[in-house]
Amino acid sequence: MAEFRMPSLGADMTEGTLLEWLVHPGDVVHRGDIVAVVDTAKSAIDVEVFQDGTVMKLLVEPGATVPVGEPLALLADGDSPGSRPPVTEPAPSPEPPPSPEPPPAGRTAAAPHGTSHDAAHIPASPFARRRATELGIDLTQVAGHGGVISVADVERAALARNGEGPASTDAVPAAPEPVVPALPADKPRSSHAAAMREAIAALMARSKREIPHYYLTLDIDLEVPLGWLADRNAGRPVAERVLPAALLLAAVARALHDFPDMNGSFADGAYHPSPNVNLGVAIALRGGGLIAPGIPDADQLDLDTLMARMKDLVARARGGRLRASEMSDSTITVTSLGEQGAESVLGVIYPPQVALVGFGRIVERPVAVDGMLAVRPVVTATLAADHRVSDGHRGGLFLTRIAELLSDPETLMGGSHDARDQS
Repeated sequence: MAEFRMPSLGADMTEGTLLEWLVHPGDVVHRGDIVAVVDTAKSAIDVEVFQDGTVMKLLVEPGATVPVGEPLALLADGDSPGSRPPVTEPAPSPEPPPSPEPPPAGRTAAAPHGTSHDAAHIPASPFARRRATELGIDLTQVAGHGGVISVADVERAALARNGEGPASTDAVPAAPEPVVPALPADKPRSSHAAAMREAIAALMARSKREIPHYYLTLDIDLEVPLGWLADRNAGRPVAERVLPAALLLAAVARALHDFPDMNGSFADGAYHPSPNVNLGVAIALRGGGLIAPGIPDADQLDLDTLMARMKDLVARARGGRLRASEMSDSTITVTSLGEQGAESVLGVIYPPQVALVGFGRIVERPVAVDGMLAVRPVVTATLAADHRVSDGHRGGLFLTRIAELLSDPETLMGGSHDARDQS
């Protein structure tokens, strides 16, 4: 018998609130299956299971707040019918009256009897799942838009079922999706924002207290890569164009091949380099706050795939649909202020990582080119690094390598490359 425990979804997480079970006792699960939705101080996270087995017992009810490491469920090895217990659910609620009161926000019960358990695997926001439960809608019968079922989709399906209107896009005014996860009724949105800010502050205070930071900056001329990108994007549909941010991410990921002392974690008094480049991407949430989920094996991705992964990550982060592995496996973080930000950013390292790369807003500046004055697009790259693992010399070489890769954008087209400069 194995225990499925509350995972750590970031260095700043000490506890999480179980929002929803997506499995029932007797269900067979496989490594990577999403089995629960957990609310942290920052977002609602889809939690995967990391072994094959059969769900024997659910130990925690939705709505409960559980410390990291505490058991949430019991799993039996294998998936033979003999290992399955009678299907029992924790603390089932009695049959609702004809006009039920909606459950408290943020507490989503397991799929109701008569609803297909396949609905657990349908891409839908936690808020949409809760609304479907309230209205008695089977998510497997709901047509989503944009790849994810929204509250508006659920309510349109309810109207169509009741004969009150067609299941068309215009049948019901689009209900706004929450920009942060649904919360218990006694925890208003303002307190959730405050909790997120408190979690960020605690982690950053720990980082500055424990990690001896050093900082470096380098201005990078982007005339060549931006011109190359404009030519490459010409004639492409808007949805298929690659943004400059993807070029910057690709350059960082490739540069780490030569600088393993920037890619890993410091724990138990020692540095542990990572064999993989799992690039954390700092994302500003619409409701305020910051989250940094990761793109695994970013150095192995071609530029188009990296762009698609970045867009997908931003959309799911802001919709509260991240996976647990995306919150716990990053080996370095990149933050980019984009077109609306300041010209440079001096970031704080996300422990237990040992480096953070920042990019400011791309601006036009006068620069000397072959002895002549010219106006070129420039971005200021910054590095915050851990002095226990590297020093300013190595950090400077790392930033220079990023600039070299950007000056030859063809090197960023494919995945991992063999031709690497010696540092």
